[in-house]
Amino acid sequence: MSRMNAVENMLASTGAAVISGLGDFGRFWSFGSRSISFVPVELMSLRGWRRLLPQCFQIGTRSVPVIMLTGMFIGIILVVQGYEQFDNAGLRDMLGGIVNISVASELGPVLAGVMLAGRVGGALTAELGTMNVTEQLVALRSMGADPIRFLVAPRFLACLLLAPILTCYADLVGALGAWAVFVFYYGGESEPYWRMTKQMVEFWHLNTGLLKALFFGGTIGLVSCYKGFHCKPGAQGVGEACTQAFVISFILILMLDFFLNVFLNGLYNLWYGFRSLI
Repeated sequence: MSRMNAVENMLASTGAAVISGLGDFGRFWSFGSRSISFVPVELMSLRGWRRLLPQCFQIGTRSVPVIMLTGMFIGIILVVQGYEQFDNAGLRDMLGGIVNISVASELGPVLAGVMLAGRVGGALTAELGTMNVTEQLVALRSMGADPIRFLVAPRFLACLLLAPILTCYADLVGALGAWAVFVFYYGGESEPYWRMTKQMVEFWHLNTGLLKALFFGGTIGLVSCYKGFHCKPGAQGVGEACTQAFVISFILILMLDFFLNVFLNGLYNLWYGFRSLI
């Protein structure tokens, strides 16, 4: 009987976890669809822009220093890691192009997404979670206001619009950081570095990175706001929601990066065919 009870308990707990996960999944999509539906309304109204601009400052302007610093070191690390291999193969001049392709199409958007998930996602979850715990959301509903429109839509829209801009900063500073190490530390020449960058980095790579950043920013905004709206009571509940928002956003960024890469690589080969970098 004890074994049967243990098996039943295990099955019951597994079933409860699956049902709870499916419920959260459905609630998230309902929450996300409502949030996205308010975006055109917010963009077409003056009050919507008044709610949006402060979020753009909090999410975008205050994220610029950390994005630029980390983007610069990503470019530096790539040059340090690859210089000896390229130099020994006689391909030192191509290093700048290879590094900047990696930064523009892959590392730049992923880096900006992870930084946003850590700095912005936690802040959004904590802010909205605190409002939820202190019943400010209930107060908004009692006054006839929709919290999703007035609180979620501006934050989601700010994440959506500013993630590509922050990715541009990361790409630019990453290229400059890689150039500085290539020239001043390894003694390379500037002209081949920028010439190969111009030849190898296409608009496709830049646009690919910006498209990824758009998806990453929207995901971070929706996940963070959802976790803030549905956090458990108390300070511990808010803290757990912040941690969950970052972890889920990080995992979703990697998953989206994989599926977008598969789709975009297939689209590139369909339009342009295979192009060798060398």
